[in-house]
Amino acid sequence: MLLLTLLSSSFFLLPSSLAHTQAGVILTTLYSFTDTSDGAIPIGGLVQGSDGYFYGKTSGTVFKISTNGVLTTLYTFTVESGGYSPGGLVQGSDGNFYGTTEDGGTYGDGTVFQISTNGVFTNLYSFNGTDGANPQAGLVQGRDGYFYGTTSEGGDMNQVVFGAGTVFKISTNGELTTLYSFTGESDGYSPGGLVQGGDGNLYGTTFGMTRGVVETTSLGTVFKISTDGALTTLYSFTGGNDGSYPEGALARDSDGNFYGTTQGGAGWPASRVFKITPNGVETTLCVIPDDTMFPSPGQTQAGLVHGSDGNFYGATEYTLISGHGPYGSNTLFQVSANGAYTSLYSVDFPYSGFLNTFSPVLLVQGSDGNFYGEAGNDGTNLYGSVFRLTIVPEFQAVTLTNSTLNLTWSTEAGATYQVQYTSDLSSTNWASLGSPSTATGATLSTTDSVTNAPQRFYRLVLSP
Repeated sequence: MLLLTLLSSSFFLLPSSLAHTQAGVILTTLYSFTDTSDGAIPIGGLVQGSDGYFYGKTSGTVFKISTNGVLTTLYTFTVESGGYSPGGLVQGSDGNFYGTTEDGGTYGDGTVFQISTNGVFTNLYSFNGTDGANPQAGLVQGRDGYFYGTTSEGGDMNQVVFGAGTVFKISTNGELTTLYSFTGESDGYSPGGLVQGGDGNLYGTTFGMTRGVVETTSLGTVFKISTDGALTTLYSFTGGNDGSYPEGALARDSDGNFYGTTQGGAGWPASRVFKITPNGVETTLCVIPDDTMFPSPGQTQAGLVHGSDGNFYGATEYTLISGHGPYGSNTLFQVSANGAYTSLYSVDFPYSGFLNTFSPVLLVQGSDGNFYGEAGNDGTNLYGSVFRLTIVPEFQAVTLTNSTLNLTWSTEAGATYQVQYTSDLSSTNWASLGSPSTATGATLSTTDSVTNAPQRFYRLVLSP
């Protein structure tokens, strides 16, 4: 009697750390922070360095972590150097990492810093309010070698209380130039992260209202700004089907279009995923639903990452139930370029500790094809964790005709798959069935002759 077993989720070895599975994905906790020398509450997302390590920040440290979960603390912030900032790190062309702090510095209004891969820390610049204050986004290095960033407040103090934020550029030796000061009116309030377009301009969003100080008429904008400071408002959100209050840096596709998320819109809370062209044509791709406990949509506070498969990946911050604060589920999701939404992984809230309102989950795709991120209140000690999200190819159908087995599995366009088999699961030796196949659509198939095989186990290997 022929025994066939499909092992669609066993294409890699799980580490000894905690792993959770839902249909089609595996989420693995690589490291749990302890609130000692390693810090607590990771923020700002991860970036993979040229050495293969991932680099990130907690509310008090800078760290690096390997793909198998070995963490090294590179620097511990002080009162003077600051520390807290939702903005992540970026690796410069010189090999050093650059970032911002929301507080600290000479005037307490935040800083721009540089840190080497072995932890040598340099405070490059201290904001003083008139040139910007409280940066909450990371930096991007332009093709001209300068780093570009934003402050959430400061700038022209005559326009709105505490200023509406700025766009700046800074050299690797700390020379800063304020390119633009927002007014808090039609140009928006509190800009987020930047991304450079194919035309050399920088693109970003403004959140639209002051954070707990003064309401403005803006519900958020998308803007572009040249490297010499000429700003154009490309789109102003209306709070209807197009959403409101965009937050997080935009993601750019290979065609030069940009994708982002809004926190709200018609039917609040109702986060949207939107697409916008470089000349300001906006398209609402989808409303982010709640996939588990409650019928209200999820809310996002972080941007998207453009995956190698052409899809976009992100996370909901929490789900709001009117009058009850943050409850419901937190979801890691996928959205195609035409707006098809797929929930990848959901965690119930509160008390699961996977996400919280102070630490937006920002995903990054590693060179191995997996996605990596930080959870602000997760882990063994609820001080946060670093996790890996693996999308698992799944066998969809199996048919046996005249001793010929046909296997069909789900795919992501552009990804390469290898089917392997063994007759003994206790063995570490797996044989390849045919050659690797690169997907151009949603499924792939292969066949195997099983005339003389009384027992066979199959698995899929996703090539990096």
